[in-house]
Amino acid sequence: MLSLLQRVSEASVTVEGQCIGQIRHGLLVLLCAEQGDTATEADAMLAKILKLRIFADEQGRMNRSVQDVEGGLLVVSQFTLAADTRRGNRPGFSAAAAPDIGRSLYEHFLARARESHSEVAAGRFGADMKVHLVNDGPVTIPLRIAPAHAASDD
Repeated sequence: MLSLLQRVSEASVTVEGQCIGQIRHGLLVLLCAEQGDTATEADAMLAKILKLRIFADEQGRMNRSVQDVEGGLLVVSQFTLAADTRRGNRPGFSAAAAPDIGRSLYEHFLARARESHSEVAAGRFGADMKVHLVNDGPVTIPLRIAPAHAASDD
């Protein structure tokens, strides 16, 4: 599972001109399920995101998590994170999970996030979305949680 985190002072997502999710300060989470991902990877990704210390403490050091600062999460599905750009000029997306699996894992991630965190907003899976954000810092962090079976393929 892949994600790209952006620490934001505000973020929103619109579909067909209608705002469907917004947060003030917190994290914009662009989320991509890859082939082989399961709920295990989604749960591990959420745990990492909630505990990642990328917000400033009183001394200005990145030492606080989104939970510590009571920030929001805006979660947006983003299959293009799985882009393979090694050959040619057109990215390939064969590493992304099939749409039905991607949707299921996205919805699982959102349900778990809402159980674990007080402010969670979301985009719409598969929709043409417009994402607006003010990146704070800027701080942008890529994360990857490999499927459990992939770790033993050395």
